[in-house]
Amino acid sequence: MIIYNVTVSIDRDAHDAWLAWMKEEHIPRVMATGLFVASRMHKVLADDDTGVTYAIQYTAADMAQYERYRDKEAPRLQDEAHERFGGRFHAFRTLLEVVHDA
Repeated sequence: MIIYNVTVSIDRDAHDAWLAWMKEEHIPRVMATGLFVASRMHKVLADDDTGVTYAIQYTAADMAQYERYRDKEAPRLQDEAHERFGGRFHAFRTLLEVVHDA
């Protein structure tokens, strides 16, 4: 299993609209690609005066599924985020491989 982790820090003034958009539109669109088997959103518990941070994780069955998402779907979906919230968030992405699951 591959976990595609997107960590996002969103400005407080855009937080509520962004959170609703993520839950109601963005995450469902990512999942609708059929390239991930699960998704999960976590709020990072840290003090930050400038924004609120979340880690959004999407689970792919294998690297080929993730690469298909990265190459064919991600650019369009990331552009949507920038069109709606550009300049009000910072994101970085990490790729994780599950090596043990109890």
